[in-house]
Amino acid sequence: MAKGGSKSAAKAKRDAANKLLADNRMARHQYEILETLETGVELLGTEVKSIRAGQVNLRDGFCLIRNGEMQLHNVHISPHSHAGSYFNHDPLRVRKLLAHRREIDKLRAALDQKGLTLIPLNVHLKGSWIKFTIGLGKGRKLHDKRQEERRKQDVKETRAAIARI
Repeated sequence: MAKGGSKSAAKAKRDAANKLLADNRMARHQYEILETLETGVELLGTEVKSIRAGQVNLRDGFCLIRNGEMQLHNVHISPHSHAGSYFNHDPLRVRKLLAHRREIDKLRAALDQKGLTLIPLNVHLKGSWIKFTIGLGKGRKLHDKRQEERRKQDVKETRAAIARI
């Protein structure tokens, strides 16, 4: 018994260390995600505190590659509530994403194709580090979105039918 309890405690500790802080659910609806990449991000202290409190909005965010650096644009991180205005950060400032050179070059080559873009998919903790998952996506047309909704509905109905049996 004691051995099983320690495993569940270790699992709970591991799950707490890999916690999802924010998710961009609209990105998977509006874009077909072809590839994902986990990146670090350069943050200020008040930004870290706000993100850990879940005060981040990824909905309108996007990434650009400029001067060999990946930048995160239009991601709103709310100002920290317990810091004065002088020490707080600008909520919509451009943040540098941290990735290996070969990963950035690979994404740059993919972005040169027409219609592809980089979108932040989620923010999560990995140990004590804050990580962004970036997706290489191709925009969906209205008929593609409808087709995907039908496919999801069919899968849901199939699972329900199997569960009844």
